[in-house]
Amino acid sequence: MPPRMLSIRDPVHGFVRADALERALIDTRPLQRLRSIRQLGMMFFVFPGAEHSRFSHALGAMELAGRLYDALAAKAPELLDPDRRARERRLVRAAGLLHDIGHAPFSHSAEEQFEGGIDHEQMTRRLLDIPEVRGAFERLGDGLRPDDVARLLQGGEGPVERLLSQVVSGELDVDKMDYLLRDSLFCGVRYGSYDLPRLLDTVVPIQDPDGGEWGIGVEEGGIHALEALVMARYYMFTQVYFNVTGKALELHLSAWLAEEGTPWPADPEAFLLEDDVAVLARMRHSQSPHALAVLRRARFPLAYETREHLTAEQRERFAAILPALVGRFGERKLLISNAVKDPHRLRQARVFVQRYDGSLEPVEQASQFMRHLTRIESFRVYAAPDICAAVKSAIAEMWGE
Repeated sequence: MPPRMLSIRDPVHGFVRADALERALIDTRPLQRLRSIRQLGMMFFVFPGAEHSRFSHALGAMELAGRLYDALAAKAPELLDPDRRARERRLVRAAGLLHDIGHAPFSHSAEEQFEGGIDHEQMTRRLLDIPEVRGAFERLGDGLRPDDVARLLQGGEGPVERLLSQVVSGELDVDKMDYLLRDSLFCGVRYGSYDLPRLLDTVVPIQDPDGGEWGIGVEEGGIHALEALVMARYYMFTQVYFNVTGKALELHLSAWLAEEGTPWPADPEAFLLEDDVAVLARMRHSQSPHALAVLRRARFPLAYETREHLTAEQRERFAAILPALVGRFGERKLLISNAVKDPHRLRQARVFVQRYDGSLEPVEQASQFMRHLTRIESFRVYAAPDICAAVKSAIAEMWGE
């Protein structure tokens, strides 16, 4: 008799069910550590409900990986085995579950602070290789290995794996499908809402007419559901992820870590000891102005903010005044944020819409709305309270806009 499935209540997706391998992986230290890594870093200081963790997001991504696989397999059973125990389905669910285990404390807030210049994706691959995770796969993987997950997270090999890689990390991936709904719910906003059931009902595997590669597209009836996903992502970045106070606190955290001179360890065992709780405990013993700014929520005030959509010429001009600004007021008294995000990369990813007659159309041609969305590009300069007014005047004089 097969082991009983583990059932977990999730506020976004209802019941999430895990098989024996997934249950064993959930119990490993890399997954359990994610309970103490906030999904939105410092944003809980701004949105009191944003206490949700990377752990819940990992479960949601696993659940949606299964659902998205099922939706694609139903449209192309000759390409993807629709059996719920199919190897490819189990692989993509495991990849969804494990894709974020390398995230540092406070998630993306201090991503660049890794020892040796690695990033969270490289740390994920190192954690997949520890005996605890390998042991779970050896006991219960039924042929699946950590190397298979690592390969899929790096893009996969062969047409099927490259398609499955897009399920976890692509323009129509389960990562953003989950985090938009989850972050919106816990922040108490509506910006991240979109029609997930309709989107899953209309996704379809599409073979690129030029290169022959398989990718995830949508049927013509799902174009507005895809537009809603893109709009949700756009608004979540402008209204939540790039929030003026949250970004300031992230900059204070990065400045404090730089002062401490203790980057996130590159060794997996040492890295597993680092989480939000450990970092906050160290900050409470620090007299650094940056640590105090976070703990007392007494951030540097905003001295200047550009428009949300700078042209390339405007960006270059503003960036050019920053060295003189730092030279005049001092690096320790300024925090500078450059928020950059493409609203989508559907053109670069060659995502297609399958029209009712079976013909294919690039998504940016099928959607006037997405054709006109432009790149988010803005600067913010925060300054210590005693110089904030002077910094504001200096920027206005040098920038002139």
